[in-house]
Amino acid sequence: MATIELTADSFESTVTGNDIVLVDFWAAWCGPCRMFAPVFEKASEEHSDITFAKVDTEVEQGLAASFQITSIPTLMAIREGVVLYAQPGALPAPSLEQLITAVRNVDMDDVRRQIAEQHNGDHGHEA
Repeated sequence: MATIELTADSFESTVTGNDIVLVDFWAAWCGPCRMFAPVFEKASEEHSDITFAKVDTEVEQGLAASFQITSIPTLMAIREGVVLYAQPGALPAPSLEQLITAVRNVDMDDVRRQIAEQHNGDHGHEA
């Protein structure tokens, strides 16, 4: 499966409609982005069960701002609607494979429990 372009209109439905989504925030003028693009594209062909998406930060400035993207490329890994990874920098192919394996191996029940505990911890402790 090739990469898809995400827009502000398609972002939410793509993230909620797929188990694992890797998002590459990039721009045409960015040298490291252009170097990472073939690595990302090749991984998309090897992992057909994962949605690989790209957000052009020049076109989708509002979307990039909503995720506080200040450096590109930034790679974001989202599983079951939860952002598990968001870091700037072009990853070499072996590191991208390690990230994909790690995202696949995350215990999402544990992640949801931790999120619930954090959320519940924010209430009822006012001085």
